[in-house]
Amino acid sequence: MEKETVDYIKNYFSNLMTNDEMLALQYHMYIQSTPEEFELEVAKRIMAETPEKVFFNNCPKCYKLARTPKAKQCRYCGHSWRDRVVAQFKLDYVFQITGRQFFLFGRIMKGEIKEGQLMDLTVLGLNKKPTIKSIEFAHRREDGKEWEDIGLGTDELTEEDKQYLKDRSSFENPFDVIVDNRKM
Repeated sequence: MEKETVDYIKNYFSNLMTNDEMLALQYHMYIQSTPEEFELEVAKRIMAETPEKVFFNNCPKCYKLARTPKAKQCRYCGHSWRDRVVAQFKLDYVFQITGRQFFLFGRIMKGEIKEGQLMDLTVLGLNKKPTIKSIEFAHRREDGKEWEDIGLGTDELTEEDKQYLKDRSSFENPFDVIVDNRKM
């Protein structure tokens, strides 16, 4: 694992470290190893135990690791992918009726969503960008209140991907809805 990747995991996914690892890094208490070796072992452990929680933001042009998980411009080739993001969607739950598409339900945080755009699910821990095949509305009642959720339908996720999303108890960060510039 490259030092750049180790630093990225340490800096942006420190919440996945154990208390002992955090204390050791904070107070420079490494037992029988150099700081670099210790950080490498921590990053390896995180990737072995919780790879689905680490989001690598790679440049869509040169595929190198961006400086931060939210960066939209490559520090290596200078490519910008800011123009690709057209909306943000806050996912609340997922659902599938037998014989129909798999739906991601939630609300639009900003922007406008249309069929044919892509859902960038990497922030949720899936390195996938499935196409929005349909948009539907669902009414639900909760605590005596009626809600209308927006469902984004796709048929491009594997059964394993679907189960991963079903098993997640919460979706804190909204995901980006993007356009595929190659089709423009």
